[in-house]
Amino acid sequence: MSLNKKHHLVVAPDDGIKPFQEALRGAKKTLDIKMFQFSEPRLMNEVVAAHHRGVAVRVMLNPSRFTGEHDNDEAFAFFKKASVPVKETNPAYPITHEKSMVIDDAKAFIMSLNWAPKYFGETRDYALITSDSKEVEEVKACFDADWNRLEFNPPIVSNLTWSVGKSRESVIHFIRSAQKSLYIQHEKYVDTPVIEALLEGKAKRNLTIHAMALPVHSLRDFYRLEGIAGLRLLHDLGIHVRKLHGMHLHAKLMIADEKRALLSSFNFYPKCFNERRELGVFFDDPELIHQLVAIFKKDWESSKKIELSDESIEADLKEAEEKKKGSVASRSWKI
Repeated sequence: MSLNKKHHLVVAPDDGIKPFQEALRGAKKTLDIKMFQFSEPRLMNEVVAAHHRGVAVRVMLNPSRFTGEHDNDEAFAFFKKASVPVKETNPAYPITHEKSMVIDDAKAFIMSLNWAPKYFGETRDYALITSDSKEVEEVKACFDADWNRLEFNPPIVSNLTWSVGKSRESVIHFIRSAQKSLYIQHEKYVDTPVIEALLEGKAKRNLTIHAMALPVHSLRDFYRLEGIAGLRLLHDLGIHVRKLHGMHLHAKLMIADEKRALLSSFNFYPKCFNERRELGVFFDDPELIHQLVAIFKKDWESSKKIELSDESIEADLKEAEEKKKGSVASRSWKI
């Protein structure tokens, strides 16, 4: 791999946790981390180790989900005990769903994955590592603004896209730029303008659209009905959506015409565009696109169609509930 490339890709679960450990160990001067969920002990220890060797570390963690769950309490306590500077994310946003890291003001990680154990072994996810000076500077500028509770105004022309901001507009423009094909790995399809752009592409340009999503039982109760409705709209126009086999889909990835990609933290969900701090990046590096297309096609071949009849959905939910009860019973027996 060329050393002067500006972009590199990390693929989960294939690449595991090692690229992130090595990156943290390589930090020499500064380390800025902004994370929605951070509970992976190995990476928590690497952050503390960087602090102890004199790296100027700053960590921002989302305080809670809108459901009230507190994923990061342990990390907050751990970093405070180690005297690592740690703050809640910018209160101007009810949720910060961005997952990013800037090392030595020279390299930035833009990620779909959280730093919790399951994301390094169980989920399909991606991280783009950029050493492009403008991209790194922009991620750093947003971190500084959020850390200091200041307004952040991204450049008008950029390879990055932010929420709250132009992220929905950017997604729709990306969809409309596709002339032949779209490959999509996203958890859910709930945002109406994005769905309409997909339907328009299929109807007016006859785009070949391969879309992957979470199975119905994996959708949370509060947007399950909207998620099913979105999938049915796609299905009615001949866009058959598949569920990933053998791992959990958490990626937020789109590939247009096997030439351009958009990797982000945001889902196709209104709150992600309208309320939350989110980050995405556009790129067209031929080697990376080729790699992503190969991964997508392999995932597609091993995936299964999501059946959307009332009977199929009911059976899917029932099967998932029975598996959950069996898992709980098994754990209880072991205890």
